[in-house]
Amino acid sequence: MQYQNSLAYAKQLDAADKLSYLRNRFLIPKDKEGNDWLYFTGNSLGLQPKSTKNYINQELEDWANFGVEGHFEAKNPWVNYHEYLTDKMAKIVGAKPIEVVVMNTLTTNLHLLMVSFYRPTKTKYKIVIESDAFPSDRYAVQSQLKFHGFSEDDLIEWKPRKGKELLNIKDLETIVAKQGDEIALLLIGGVNYYTGQFLDLKKIAEIGHSQDCIVGIDLAHGAGNIQPNLHDSGVDFAAWCTYKYLNSGPGSLAGLFVHEKHSKNKELPRFAGWWNHNKATRFNMRQPFDVMQGAEGWQLSNPPILSMAAIKASLDLFDEVGMDALREKSEKLTGYFEFLINEINSDDIKIITPKNPKERGCQLSIQVKNANKSLHKKLTQNNIITDWREPDVIRCAPVPMYNSFEDVYRMVEILKGLL
Repeated sequence: MQYQNSLAYAKQLDAADKLSYLRNRFLIPKDKEGNDWLYFTGNSLGLQPKSTKNYINQELEDWANFGVEGHFEAKNPWVNYHEYLTDKMAKIVGAKPIEVVVMNTLTTNLHLLMVSFYRPTKTKYKIVIESDAFPSDRYAVQSQLKFHGFSEDDLIEWKPRKGKELLNIKDLETIVAKQGDEIALLLIGGVNYYTGQFLDLKKIAEIGHSQDCIVGIDLAHGAGNIQPNLHDSGVDFAAWCTYKYLNSGPGSLAGLFVHEKHSKNKELPRFAGWWNHNKATRFNMRQPFDVMQGAEGWQLSNPPILSMAAIKASLDLFDEVGMDALREKSEKLTGYFEFLINEINSDDIKIITPKNPKERGCQLSIQVKNANKSLHKKLTQNNIITDWREPDVIRCAPVPMYNSFEDVYRMVEILKGLL
């Protein structure tokens, strides 16, 4: 696509954008003069849909009117509330409904999944992660190794090549080919939080499974951003948060995926609670544990309805639009952003996110030579909300749900003036 570097052209793109109406479905923070912030941190916390308040208020009203009977008499009966989210969430991550459930939070879900799928032996016990994995993932797998009596030295890092920022899939092939008889688990971030690189999940699964390793994916920066096609990828499990691109609110519940091939295996070790017990006999308190099939079999407790209501508000928006349309706009929006950054033509900045749109989501990580956090602070003072990641990267995510081409143009113009 041939872009142009002008405000008039950005407005022209917005006028032709079939999804531009979505911006009015969100609450955008404003500066002291009442102007919208230029909000580019959907990769950390998505903006609030205007409908969220009504969805939550519905449950507050039903709680007020029905008390405990709201579990059965509410407009959306609470006892099965998580089921209202399943089909729509499954569409977003490319899974079958039996493979998906919304529960707990991301790192909690990763630990629960590792209870089942990280089953080390004396000879096959090592874990592979990316060298620059999100810290929570690193802490989680380090603690799992320690819990099972192994050392942090048993953590294998998949690193970029010298002088490079991005991971090369051939290097993972080499690691697994050489050490696969010792590796029990690959736990990889599907979209790297720092570089924004979207990895080939199907290839990763093939590499891991070639040496009988379990493959798990952290989709924190992927769900609602890229199309991971989890079922077809063949990965064994995945987990993701919902407060980034899925706009469910700070600290909201997470999603969990377990591939269908594991759905009927009741012998998988797992932690148990009454909510992963057979729902037909769940309220007969004296029945022996009978685990449910599919991803629901990893639940523990009855879910927090108010958080799920916020997720439902967002998922209804996603279902209205569809991921195909969102990805189409996202590639154009991020492509325009990339074009404008490159137009600055400065040796002081470079984009470390892959150039191929199929290898990234909507995040661009801009590396700034000799920069410190003061540049990020100056952007914030200009009502541009971005992420700073040490040592020298500004992460920006133009989200197709609510960011405009004009947002992107104005942001780059201000950045250019600050450099």
